[in-house]
Amino acid sequence: MLKNIYREACNKKGGPLFIPFTVLGDPDKKKSFEVIRTLTLSGADALELGLPFSDPPADGQVIQAADARALRSGIRVNDCFDILKEIRQITDIPIGLLVYYNLILQRGVGKFYSDCKAAGVNSVLIADLPLEHADEVVPIARRYAVAPVFLISELTTEERMEKICAIAGGYLYIVSHLGVTGASDAILEKKIKTVTSRARKYSRLPLFVGFGIHTPKQAEAAQSAGADGVIIGSRIVREIPDRKRIEKVCREFAISLRQPK
Repeated sequence: MLKNIYREACNKKGGPLFIPFTVLGDPDKKKSFEVIRTLTLSGADALELGLPFSDPPADGQVIQAADARALRSGIRVNDCFDILKEIRQITDIPIGLLVYYNLILQRGVGKFYSDCKAAGVNSVLIADLPLEHADEVVPIARRYAVAPVFLISELTTEERMEKICAIAGGYLYIVSHLGVTGASDAILEKKIKTVTSRARKYSRLPLFVGFGIHTPKQAEAAQSAGADGVIIGSRIVREIPDRKRIEKVCREFAISLRQPK
C-alpha cells in the first residue's frame, strides 16, 4: 500500500491544503524554476504541475497560453523532469503532475513512471484517461510508488464513483464546475458538498477541489463544502512571470485557508 503523503500533509496542517498549479517550463526553463520556487515560499502546502501539451482539452485559455509559451521556448518532457529534480532539492511538500495521456504513451508508460519516481513526483493525474483504460497505467504507477489520481464531479455516477475510489491513490480531484479550467465565476458549494459526501462513502482519500477557483472567497466556500485541499491554477498562471504578483496571490489564498471555519 502506497504511503499517502497527501493525507500526512493534511494531518500535519490540520486543515485544507493550498495547492497552486503552474505549467512546467512556462515561460522558459529558468523562469519556470523561479516561479515554482516562489510558490513553495509563498504558502504552498503541495504543488500540482502540468506538462506542457499542444492541445489540452480540459484547460481554458489562460493555461492553454501557458502551454504555448513553454513549448515555444523549446521545453520538452526531459526538461520538465530536470525542473522537477531541481524543485525536489528545495522542498519536501507533495508534488503531483497533471498530464495528457499522449505524452505518457510517447515516452512509454514504464519509463514515464520510472522517471516520475526518480524526480520525486508523488502523484499523476491523467486528465484524458477514461476509467475503462485505467488498468493500462495504474499497476505500473503503483509499482513505482506514484499515486494514480482521478477526477470526479457531480455527473459521476454512483457505480463509477465506487470503481474510481477502488483504484485511486493520493487524493481525489473534485471538479468544482462543469467545463474547462479557469472559466467559472462562482463556486457551487452545495454541489461540491454533495460530491464530497458521496465520495466519502467509498474512499478515505483526501478530497481536493479545483477548476474555476480564482478568489479566496471561492476557496473558502470549497473548504466549507468539505474539501481537504483547494487547487488554484489559472489565477496564478495569469500572473506569470511576475513573481511579486504570484507571491501576493498565493499568500492571499494561503491565509484564507488558514482561517477557522
